[in-house]
Amino acid sequence: MSDQNNWEKDILTSIATEGLKEQKRARRWGIFFKLLTFAYLIALLILLGQESVQLNGSIPGKKHTALVDLKGIIAPSTEASADNIVKGLRAAFKNPDTKGVILRINTPGGSPVQSGYIYDEMLRLREKYPEIPLYAVITDLGASGGYYVAAGAEKIYADQASLVGSIGVRMDNFGFVEAMKKLGIERRTLTAGENKALLDPFSPANPEINIHLQGLLNNIHDQFINAVKQGRGDKLKDIEGMFSGLIWTGDQAAEIGLVDELASTSHVAREVIEAENIVNFTVKPDFFERFSKNVGVQIANILAEQSLSPQLH
Repeated sequence: MSDQNNWEKDILTSIATEGLKEQKRARRWGIFFKLLTFAYLIALLILLGQESVQLNGSIPGKKHTALVDLKGIIAPSTEASADNIVKGLRAAFKNPDTKGVILRINTPGGSPVQSGYIYDEMLRLREKYPEIPLYAVITDLGASGGYYVAAGAEKIYADQASLVGSIGVRMDNFGFVEAMKKLGIERRTLTAGENKALLDPFSPANPEINIHLQGLLNNIHDQFINAVKQGRGDKLKDIEGMFSGLIWTGDQAAEIGLVDELASTSHVAREVIEAENIVNFTVKPDFFERFSKNVGVQIANILAEQSLSPQLH
């Protein structure tokens, strides 16, 4: 009887041991396949998330007009950021089948820094690829920072009803001092540096600070004017208000030298560049941005950028 009990015990022990081994093997394989699946998903997201240039209509070996779209607010967090526009332009110029490049502009402006980056890169690319012309085509709106960028092109085209110009700089701020008094609200802000809270909307305006800020805006305005003069040269007519922030229609802009001619993108590609086939090199938002994009967050970002920094609007 004792031998039978020992035999049964040995069998149960063996079965339990093998069961534990099998569970360990199953866990190891489970972990392996989970890691493999995770790695696959990560690789897929990375591939989808890579910023891509859309080569729509490209025919290898056939000359084409390269198109890059600049639309919306020019700012680091938008589709019209300097990074996106510069990437698109570089890809357009680098393509061996590109006969000419069009930067199609529809923007009210934005960051002077971002606009300056794009402008400087346009001049560099024109010098590096002298055989490939770079034209700007303004559609609905090419104002402020948008015109800053356009001035970097060899020629500027627009529609007769396009709005062009607004060569000026602005900085927006609000004051709530009187409202706080009426509501009985007490301001409690601590700073290290007497001018650290210079844009505080809950403090009275300081004339000395206003003079300092005006000097800052004037300096950026001078940079803007110099860029336009460098880009347009003697095409500009000496008229009052040219650099005051005024805007003009496309046909008015052509008369005063802000625009060379009235023409559409397709017309420039067909008649000027003589390559009717248009290939789009615009950099599109990546997968993660498209997936996580939130309208409220984007609006908040734009409002923050407008209130805390000079704007070419």
